[in-house]
Amino acid sequence: MRCRHCKSELTLTLIDLGSAPPSNAYLTEAALKTAEHWLPLRVLVCEGCWLVQTEYPSEQKLFDADYAYFSGFSASWLAHASRYVDAMAERFALNAQTHVVEVASNDGYLLQYVKAKQIACTGIEPTASTAAAARAKGITVIEEFFGARVAQELARKGMSADLIAANNVLAHVPDISDFVAGFAALLKASGVATFEFPHLLKLIAESQFDTIYHEHFSYLSLTAVQTIFEANGLSIFDVEQHPTHGGSLRVFAQRSDSGTRTRAPEVDALLKREADSGMASRAYYAGFQARAEKVKDDFLLFLIDAKRRGKTVAGYGAAAKGNTLMNYAGIRADLINFVADRNPAKQGKYMPGSRIPITDEAHLMATRPDYVAILPWNLRDEVVNQLDYIRSWGGEFVTAVPQLKVTA
Repeated sequence: MRCRHCKSELTLTLIDLGSAPPSNAYLTEAALKTAEHWLPLRVLVCEGCWLVQTEYPSEQKLFDADYAYFSGFSASWLAHASRYVDAMAERFALNAQTHVVEVASNDGYLLQYVKAKQIACTGIEPTASTAAAARAKGITVIEEFFGARVAQELARKGMSADLIAANNVLAHVPDISDFVAGFAALLKASGVATFEFPHLLKLIAESQFDTIYHEHFSYLSLTAVQTIFEANGLSIFDVEQHPTHGGSLRVFAQRSDSGTRTRAPEVDALLKREADSGMASRAYYAGFQARAEKVKDDFLLFLIDAKRRGKTVAGYGAAAKGNTLMNYAGIRADLINFVADRNPAKQGKYMPGSRIPITDEAHLMATRPDYVAILPWNLRDEVVNQLDYIRSWGGEFVTAVPQLKVTA
């Protein structure tokens, strides 16, 4: 395999998780009677540009019309989006005469706050299910996969942007260079693009291997992102660190040919931190496989012990990261009886691979499990507050990543 950006031959493996079905390919009752499509899940490191990446099929097979991830079901993520809109509107003087575009706008979770400020906005979203949810909120959505061609067409139609938001999508694109070039094409001369993505530094340091799944084509450092941006017409002028998704970066970029914003010292400070960590060396990636195996083994041993003691375990949050963990560990419904989730699009379906049933929260309240395993561990505090009532029957919370944690 060759690097998706610089085309170097890839020989360094970060981790091999065996194989799994796509993590958002939730199963219907009818689908339980058919075979699932399992794919290799191996992550490689480019020693040319240090882009960490996975190999798998085309994006259309992963992000189809029935795509079931809806951003708007997490209260903490909605609050994050609202704060983002407030901050960007103030910092870049957004108003009724400006135009905001969000790439991968999902169900309108972010643009609803832009629209509320009476700022013109457009979403670009390839999945029909989430695009329909956004349109129901009165948001204009272009149902396309974003790239240079789509960006050029929009620019020709007078839809260039003062701000383009791209939250948790840069890692999801197979042709990352074409994708980034689209931002340079769609931005106005003085426009700004922001990108949020989980930080590779945190993924490695905290053994966050369950964030590896088929919808993620890349695992990103500022070092690699700067290289890709510079090759495709963007320059980075600021960066922020956020706690979302276990530790994320928000990168601010402008057109290389016309941007005038001064580069903030935080950019070079973080690049130095990555360099000092040894990120541009083979040694940095050694040992990640073994740490992931320990997380997997500890969680599996806990579940087996709970079963032998006659305890019941339910999951909460039918998240993609939970599917990675359960399929890597070989967990099935005898160990985790069901997974409760707030998203009606997932309820009544089954987790891919493990085929564990997905229920609503009322089922969790009715069955009163001894343990609730929080699969989206990055939302642990939110979920613990939401499910505080399980303590009334002596229930306890469990998270597996970055290490096994059981709390009453």
